Amino acid sequence: MYDRILVAVDGSEPANAAFDHALDVAADCDAEVRALYVANTNRDSVTTVGNDVRDALEAEGEDVIEGARERAAARDVPFTGEVVQGEPGDAILAAADERAADLVAIGTSGKGAIRRFLLGSVAEHVIRRADVPVLSVRADEDVRVEYPYDSILVPTDGSEHASRAMERAVELARRHDATLHVLSVVDVMAVGVDVRADLMIDQLEESAREAVEDAGAEAGEAGVDVVTDTIVGSIHREIRSYAEENDVDLLTMGTHGRSGVDRFLLGSVTERTLRTAPAPVLTVRGEDEED
Repeated sequence: MYDRILVAVDGSEPANAAFDHALDVAADCDAEVRALYVANTNRDSVTTVGNDVRDALEAEGEDVIEGARERAAARDVPFTGEVVQGEPGDAILAAADERAADLVAIGTSGKGAIRRFLLGSVAEHVIRRADVPVLSVRADEDVRVEYPYDSILVPTDGSEHASRAMERAVELARRHDATLHVLSVVDVMAVGVDVRADLMIDQLEESAREAVEDAGAEAGEAGVDVVTDTIVGSIHREIRSYAEENDVDLLTMGTHGRSGVDRFLLGSVTERTLRTAPAPVLTVRGEDEED
């Protein structure tokens, strides 16, 4: 399924969680793991030690890469690592392209603030622009990180983005003999308060049922054990609740590469889910999209 997995490392707890999970995937797929430490050129890290001029971040990076090498060796996973300078998000994307990675793994803290929404995080920058799937692992005590996957959740709204994620979810479910949960959430907040609200909700529910039925039929034809459900509520909250209640090991979601200040302020369903997901999230971007 995967041959080359790129993992962004920086010694932090989220990055370590992503790296360890990537090792699980690599060991299963006989894939190579490449660890990338980016010495952020936006930070002044040059120091003088005696008569030597050293870059503290590069020195730190070498230590982080060496630690990653030892963990990979303990799992007998083929490993390469490198330290580069640059802006982290762009450097990760460039490395994924140059090294022909077919999966990028990255840690995310899930913490946020208005300033973070405006500036964007490294993980979100990579997820919006990566041409290959991105596996995000949130480091928190409430996050379930299990492998192999026994239960996979793919939220769908019938869109092309969701269909792309569905294809990958079916592939994973077949590989792991996992149960595939197909969920559609009717967003009542989008309807608002109106005399026509009940009718609109009925129409949205019908569309949601059709979306899960179509997706469930597709998965069933592929020989996958499928569970479908339609729920009314706040989309990212219901996705999280469903994942928790059903002990989901992986969420697979579609995403798009569009950007804008309004989108940063409001957040997309995928990005909100990333910050609260109780399990790793695999995001799949549509092939026909441009930044």
